[in-house]
Amino acid sequence: MKEFTKEELADIQVKFAEQFRTGQSVFGKGGALAPIFKEFLETALEAELEEHLDSTERSSGNKRNGHKSKRVKTSEGELEISTPQDRNSSFDPQIIKKREQILADSLEDKIIGMYSLGMSYRDIGAHIEDMYDMQLSPSVLSEITDRVIPKIKALQSRPLDSVYTIVWLDAMHYKAREDHQVRTRAV
Repeated sequence: MKEFTKEELADIQVKFAEQFRTGQSVFGKGGALAPIFKEFLETALEAELEEHLDSTERSSGNKRNGHKSKRVKTSEGELEISTPQDRNSSFDPQIIKKREQILADSLEDKIIGMYSLGMSYRDIGAHIEDMYDMQLSPSVLSEITDRVIPKIKALQSRPLDSVYTIVWLDAMHYKAREDHQVRTRAV
């Protein structure tokens, strides 16, 4: 698992602030939070494979067999992730199913939001099953959060800037005659 250095977290913070200010996507390709979400997905897939390779699977000779690169489209853009494989090809991931290339709309926002709200493993599993028809056991969720939570906590506990700029725009709309046509304008 990749650990983010203080410099990488600082770069993510600066990039996030800039993208947030300009209204750009923070999760999609080139987004500030894309590496964190990419790592979350890869960690979730690793945890699912670990649960799949229980003692009966291992006793039948099945074991890890490397990784495969996969492009996944999200609501915010494309991500390239590394999916783990097993020798017997019996591993059927639930977060991103085999041959699935489109992740459910805004799933990343919901996952990160659930962890930040402090939901229990069973509640998160029930929510994911309810909304996306995929079952994740509490042990898989526990392993995922054990790996991901420290990275989220590091991002949350970073020092904040002393001043943040907020811009509020408002307009009054009216009709105006321009070049012999009536058009709506904002002031």
